[in-house]
Amino acid sequence: MTPHHYVKTKLPAKKAFLLNEVPKFLLFMTMLVAVIYTVTLVFWFQVSNMYLFILLVIGQVFSLWMALTFLYTIWDMNYKPWGDDTFSEPVDVFITVAGEPVEIVEETVIAALAMDYPNFNIYLLNDGYVRQKDNWQDIERLAIQYGIGCITRKIPGGAKAGNINNGLSLTTSPFVAIFDADHVPHPDFLRKTMRHFADPKMGFVQSPQYYKNYKTNYITRGAWDQQSLFFGAIKKGKNRLNSVTMCGTNMTIRRKPLEDVGGMCATNIAEDFVTGLFIHQRGWKSAYVPEVLAEGLAPEDFLSYYKQQLRWARGSLEVLFKYNPLFMRGLSWAQRIQYLASASYYLSGTVIFLNSIIPLFFFFTGAVPFVISTMALAIVFLPYIFLILYNLQLSTNFTYTFRALAFSMGSWFIHLTALKELVLNRKTGFAITSKKAVQGNFVYLVIPHLIYIALTCIGIGFALVREGMTASFATNASWVLLNAAIFYPFIKAALPQPEAQAEPAEIMTPYGIPEHTLQ
Repeated sequence: MTPHHYVKTKLPAKKAFLLNEVPKFLLFMTMLVAVIYTVTLVFWFQVSNMYLFILLVIGQVFSLWMALTFLYTIWDMNYKPWGDDTFSEPVDVFITVAGEPVEIVEETVIAALAMDYPNFNIYLLNDGYVRQKDNWQDIERLAIQYGIGCITRKIPGGAKAGNINNGLSLTTSPFVAIFDADHVPHPDFLRKTMRHFADPKMGFVQSPQYYKNYKTNYITRGAWDQQSLFFGAIKKGKNRLNSVTMCGTNMTIRRKPLEDVGGMCATNIAEDFVTGLFIHQRGWKSAYVPEVLAEGLAPEDFLSYYKQQLRWARGSLEVLFKYNPLFMRGLSWAQRIQYLASASYYLSGTVIFLNSIIPLFFFFTGAVPFVISTMALAIVFLPYIFLILYNLQLSTNFTYTFRALAFSMGSWFIHLTALKELVLNRKTGFAITSKKAVQGNFVYLVIPHLIYIALTCIGIGFALVREGMTASFATNASWVLLNAAIFYPFIKAALPQPEAQAEPAEIMTPYGIPEHTLQ
């Protein structure tokens, strides 16, 4: 069905991820210092408590893995996949709908109709009926109103992946573009992504999952601050390694590789991540366009954010333990490393937890992992942490925020919960992120963090009476107080949020990045 009319809509200004290239010498020196720090910590100092020492070593080896893979990823962020601007094969545009408000879907439809591309068909993949949503018929009427297709699924199964696969079975264009219901495409979305399919081996092209409502409240800002690193330096670095991960929306896919892997993976709640892995395994290429070409909605309440992160964590950990890219034939070693690094990020919560409780053992028992002077620890630790943070900031044009760090580290209990559900083989349903804020007090979701802070306060008092102001006390107290400071923004996000207020017009920086990322 070819749309018979187009409705123009005013869209926000472009936002591009124009990032600094980190000097290779600096990257190499950081890798070397990270290795020296880990080796020194593990082999140089006298072991005091073997159990705590083992916990410390586990955490440090994992941190070294994450540091080295990050530095390897951003080694070259300037690689640009080849493309041809004249490429214009037919595209089926899928807008996945599962009960979202009609006005949100309509905004996406209007913008999709306005895309500047010669040959595309739009379909609303309506999953409202199988999800028992009251507005599923309103979506059908919306499609009629705008002269586009609507595929209403009547047989459930496979959640979003099943909905997309159903749409694939009833359409024929050699390429498909997929948008979540709230992700509003820019006019040049198809032109900017389809050009890369001039390469006959290109399997899919991904663009950023940008949150246009990032200024709404503290949670939306934190959610975007986290995303900006992933869709900035990390995704740009993955381009040269042919390891771009599929992110479920704002993407175009060649139909042939989807057919090769049996459609979108319907057996994992991170269906996009797994499908991209399978497509790479079959030898297809991927590309990332580091320019915001569609704008969606971040979760506006802590409960929705929590559920979103839990789904991502559970799906990624399942990839790690069920499929394990390290042993998958068909992947290059660069792809194996990249998929392992992406999936194993969700083990970081376990490591953060282990590192956080080691000082508590000192407070209540006096046990320490090894015998070391505070000065000796500072000599090996400070250059390591300075270089890691400096590379992080340099690769993001100094836009990485403390809030992003706090939301990432504060999610440790979410990661632990996902790991527990995986180990116990508990089924986790596909929960769609709410498009409107859920009001409430979600402090119960950060009870583990509050317990940690309470134990910290009690432990500091207990150790101070027992030890006095010793070097060991000062070192361990500094660590736990730093952890408490990092957890605070995460706890703050769980509190009832104030009503959203109108924001001033966005000011763009010389780098084309929204001003808020520099705050």
